[in-house]
Amino acid sequence: MEFNIVNPKTKSELLGAIRKENHFRFGAGCTDLLMELKKKPEKDLTVINLSFVKDPLFTGIKKSAKGLRFGAMFTAHKIVVNEEIKNKYHVLHEAAFNLASTQIRQVATLGGNLCTASPSGDMACALVALQAECELMNTSGKSRMVPINDFLIGVRKTALKKNEVLFGVAVPANKKTTTNIHSGFIKIGTRRSMECSVVSLSYHVQLDKNGIIIQAGIAIGASAPTIRFAESACEFLIGKKLKTISQEEKERFADKVLSYASPITDIRATAWYRKEVLYNISKSILE
Repeated sequence: MEFNIVNPKTKSELLGAIRKENHFRFGAGCTDLLMELKKKPEKDLTVINLSFVKDPLFTGIKKSAKGLRFGAMFTAHKIVVNEEIKNKYHVLHEAAFNLASTQIRQVATLGGNLCTASPSGDMACALVALQAECELMNTSGKSRMVPINDFLIGVRKTALKKNEVLFGVAVPANKKTTTNIHSGFIKIGTRRSMECSVVSLSYHVQLDKNGIIIQAGIAIGASAPTIRFAESACEFLIGKKLKTISQEEKERFADKVLSYASPITDIRATAWYRKEVLYNISKSILE
């Protein structure tokens, strides 16, 4: 496995490397990239190593009235230990906590999890439920914001152009009238740790002072070619009181979530099993 490595240290050096190199891949924590290149080496490849870039907008987190903005190099570990994320965006906290091992979480990045564009991406699934936006920067330094649903366009495919890099991710603030949050991430695998999801479900439900659902975000992973936002299931919940949802309504909700699934049968699970599990965990989040 041979390739050239470029280590840009500033944003301008990073954009310059993208302009200069013809055949390149980005590397951040490289938790996925090295495995890919070991299985399928690429000739005359240059890896642009993002871990050396020290721009705070690329590596840090910023809070504003609009919500949180993460640099693409923000790690899973930093998400896990951040109290505001844990309290206000618990779905993202749980997704990061369930990602691989303690050691891998130290280097695995939010941007890497998104750009891998795996249907079973843990943090990506949480970000879809939160309806995040992706900031894509081109080699001229100009940015465009792309809704995450439009960023993830297929298996291992994103909306990134060749002259662009994912520079940041923006998560909208919770509604001002939100007084309680029902938020989490459920990951079903064939073993307890270091496993890709067989099925995953992210949910971020906001309640007012009366316990009425005023906003909902539901996303499913490992159940379709891309992570999917279950829009009609979210709309179904609006206006309902979480604690008094009937069994019939829970089943109708689960059916709506399931309508977004088109799973495959592979070595880890059958399509039938994935649908059964997804239906059951969808009901369970309303218990």
